[in-house]
Amino acid sequence: MGNIAVITARSGSKGLTDKNIRQLCGKPLLAYSVECALQSGCFEKVFVSTDSPEYAEIAERFGADASFLRSAETSGDTAGSWDAVREVVYRFEQKGEHFERIMLLQPTSPLRTVSDIRNSFALMEEKDADSVVSVCEMEHSPLWSNTLGEDLCMDNFRRENYCDIRRQDLPIYYRLNGAVFLVKREELERPQMLRYKSYAYIMPAERSIDIDTEFDLKIAECYMR
Repeated sequence: MGNIAVITARSGSKGLTDKNIRQLCGKPLLAYSVECALQSGCFEKVFVSTDSPEYAEIAERFGADASFLRSAETSGDTAGSWDAVREVVYRFEQKGEHFERIMLLQPTSPLRTVSDIRNSFALMEEKDADSVVSVCEMEHSPLWSNTLGEDLCMDNFRRENYCDIRRQDLPIYYRLNGAVFLVKREELERPQMLRYKSYAYIMPAERSIDIDTEFDLKIAECYMR
């Protein structure tokens, strides 16, 4: 029994073409997650789940296992990351390789660090958690946000209880940042994952960039340089 990191790198991104292998400061994006996982020393196996032979070759060049490609069922637009993770775990279990803890690493979070991975495992131990999920503080409070009608009228836009409160006096809200998802093996079988004994690992905004657009890529490059 050990730990496995599963890096989900499906090809065919609609928003940013070949997003997961776009060059970032001289390396393909997915390489940052592979190297971070390997350098952490937390895993018996670092596996890249992809539907692309090209992506698999890049993953293996940087030291990951990409010895089998995703099935058609986990490669489509409607398949989720956890479907791909389960497929990887089940395939290894069929070969007699079992893992106690699984970490999903999305290649679109290249600024996560070795410490973020190690500290997530430490938090799981400390809390006896079934899952640990990374979050960061929201850039703007949702209490100052609202929907708009087609006429763009703002008569009821400002929330009465919060419209005159200073930003620093508002409660702190957090959002998922997509960098780290750590679960115990049994969590994969729950109908609703990350709902029981789940704890937040808080990361700073500068390591929480989730690349989905060309602009995100430029921001990440600025931080790295």
